[in-house]
Amino acid sequence: MGDVYGTTIERIKAQDGDKSKLGMAALMWISHAERPLRVDELCHALAVELGSTDFDVGNVPSMSTLVSCCQGLITVNKEASTVRLVHFTLQEYLSTRPDIFIRPHSAMAEICLTYLNSRQGKALANAVDSDMQKGTFLEYCSVNWGVHAKRELSDSGRSLALELLNENYCETSTKLLLEQTKHYPTGYYYYPHAFSGLHCASFFGIVEVVAGLIEMGCYHMNGGDALDFSPLTWAARNGHEEVVKMLLGQEEVDPDKPDIMNRTPLSHAAAYRHEGVVNILLEGRVVNPDKPDCVGQTPLSYAAQNGYEGLVKILLEREEVNPDKPDSYCQTPLSYAARNGHEGVVEVLLGREEVNADKPGNSGGTPLSYAALGGHEGVVKILLGREEVNPDKPDNFGGTPLSNAARNGHERVVKILLGQKEVSPDKPDGRGRTPLWHASWRGYDEVVKTLLRREEVNPDKADNNGRTPRSMATQCGRDRVVALLHSHKAVTPTMI
Repeated sequence: MGDVYGTTIERIKAQDGDKSKLGMAALMWISHAERPLRVDELCHALAVELGSTDFDVGNVPSMSTLVSCCQGLITVNKEASTVRLVHFTLQEYLSTRPDIFIRPHSAMAEICLTYLNSRQGKALANAVDSDMQKGTFLEYCSVNWGVHAKRELSDSGRSLALELLNENYCETSTKLLLEQTKHYPTGYYYYPHAFSGLHCASFFGIVEVVAGLIEMGCYHMNGGDALDFSPLTWAARNGHEEVVKMLLGQEEVDPDKPDIMNRTPLSHAAAYRHEGVVNILLEGRVVNPDKPDCVGQTPLSYAAQNGYEGLVKILLEREEVNPDKPDSYCQTPLSYAARNGHEGVVEVLLGREEVNADKPGNSGGTPLSYAALGGHEGVVKILLGREEVNPDKPDNFGGTPLSNAARNGHERVVKILLGQKEVSPDKPDGRGRTPLWHASWRGYDEVVKTLLRREEVNPDKADNNGRTPRSMATQCGRDRVVALLHSHKAVTPTMI
């Protein structure tokens, strides 16, 4: 297919006049865009004249013209109204031939920035009626100009970016950008006024633009946006090491500035696994590596929760860090690691003498309880190897690790716990529900089989409301469980 594609591309280049330019530009956009482009977006992108302060609608080509200029290499997905390459193998071919397009991301960044800086682009962005913005190139440019610029940026692109960002970044463009940002609370999209040009450049991590804004005397060096994220927070959160270094070099920047949730740049970097940024922050000006946020979670807590073993080790090297520090819910880093099944992190934390392996949270649940609830066999085994861990410790509601495992159908964890002599296989919780009751109600027949093999288990044991495992299984239509209970010799027929 490579020969066919190569021949076709040569035919595109050999076309007369603007057809060649239009065809190759269309292929560049479709193959390098951050997402599938709508028909209208592609047509508008191809109509932008670099360096022009006006967007001439008369330059917008028709889709039929583009299909013709591309010699059949592009097609329209009519259901989604998007444009794509004719086959995925063409994308593969183009990715192995970097010589076909010269600095495509740089060119795309310039086109996006030219559009945003144009009179028409600004008018659309400031339009009161949001319907006017639909079917335009505005959304793609607002969200992705920085992605392209981060990959490749020309001197012309840098100048266009500084022109765009020198004043407060357009509120509509900010809203469009933040709507696409993972974990940015929806309600705050509508308060974009505090998101400055430096916030934007730091968000994308474009070193040349950040440097340019600083040289121009940016007045928002340490300012906060709607969530009180500073430019440093955005750079740290998104893992932009060079921008973090550059911002830390500015005297007025507070490296430990908390946001609206009292989370610091270090906390954000730890939560998103940016080890390089964490090291830079810890090696620079004084930061508190154990600073809790508004719910008491520390950088270590976030790293442990997400299973970032390398970051956990880095943070534990700091004397100020308490490896067993509970948050507002009395959840420790170990509790979070156990809950999410991060075996490596659990072992690292248990290597510290200060860590209590059996420390309960506000609800009374221990790390073992959480590991059993999630069915994390490896963590359960690690914790059971500790003498101080009580394998049958109930929480505030009377639920044991065995109950947790049984009600979520974790057969292998149930077997591991039943192998502990301290574990009572028929222990009821505060509502009188035994592990068998939970497994029967949920329909986990393999867990039911395992529990019924134990002589201590009473299959007729009713809860505080008089409901037995069999009655609950029958009521919920758990036919296989009903059959197992019915065949068990200890069962007495019951009325529902």
